[in-house]
Amino acid sequence: MYRLIKPIFFKFDPENVHYFVVKRLKWFNDKFPLGKTIIRSSFDVHIKGLEREVFGIKFRNPVGLAAGFDKNGEYVEPLSNLGFGFIEVGTVTPMPQPGNDKPRMFRLPNDEALINRMGFNNKGVDVMAERLRLLKDKHPDIVVGGNIGKNKATPNEDAVSDYIKCFDRLFDVVDYFVVNVSSPNTPGLRELQEKEPLKKILNTLQQRNRKNDISRPILLKIAPDLTDAQLDDIIEIVAETKIAGIIATNTTISRENLATEKDLTTQTGGLSGKPVKERATEVIRYLSEKSNKAFPIIGVGGIHSAKDAKEKLDAGASLVQLYTGFIYEGPGLIKNICKELV
Repeated sequence: MYRLIKPIFFKFDPENVHYFVVKRLKWFNDKFPLGKTIIRSSFDVHIKGLEREVFGIKFRNPVGLAAGFDKNGEYVEPLSNLGFGFIEVGTVTPMPQPGNDKPRMFRLPNDEALINRMGFNNKGVDVMAERLRLLKDKHPDIVVGGNIGKNKATPNEDAVSDYIKCFDRLFDVVDYFVVNVSSPNTPGLRELQEKEPLKKILNTLQQRNRKNDISRPILLKIAPDLTDAQLDDIIEIVAETKIAGIIATNTTISRENLATEKDLTTQTGGLSGKPVKERATEVIRYLSEKSNKAFPIIGVGGIHSAKDAKEKLDAGASLVQLYTGFIYEGPGLIKNICKELV
């Protein structure tokens, strides 16, 4: 069915279509219990042998939804009904912000890719925390990750305070955290991937984490554009700060070997989808082998098929996440991956 609907969706602005679809998915989920049951029976994954325990959390299957799809924690339950083993929300910032000017998302159909320069548009951490509190009261079994960032107006030297605010506010309502310093769409953010500022952020969050009776796994999301020397630094930082793991990778600023017309490829922002698949897998393999599998990795980037997911897992990932592949292939992709993995 998705193959019939997709050409219609692709005739309209991608951001508008995104909100049109998720809002109706939520409305259907909330208003029609029978419809929700039908969706779950059609897409949800009830396959034994897929359960995994990673950084102390039990996942019903290893296929998750990457951050960026549900920026405010509004659609976790209906998205979970499509079969995802976990949902990552955000990126969220302490204060609400509108993000960059529209249009800010572009499809590259010839490359099965997206370019986005959303700019951490979100309603702020207080709104997300309240939504997730209600969700967890109702569905404590849904694994939710909180992807946290800094506000655009916050200077890099004060960035750690923004991450602390998000961490403290979401601590009781998420299962794990992701520190996002790798988006190309907030000016100067990627500078925080440098060794010293990154250690400052992660060590501060870990100190905060240890003060609680229960600690939360903290992961770091990295760009695919890092050099081998920078990846070596990442391995060293993980060992020093004792964070739980890595998400590899975010979107790329590269525009190499694209088939799409130039007026689209010259749009600024992060590129995702099939063009980033090989590099993301290379980064996963490098981190896994060079660290001797010292920490778990969530693999994301260009997963459009079960074969793509298996490549990430074989390279050293413990879990995978979808975003662009989910848009191009539809919700059936989740079950297809899970069936193939079994």
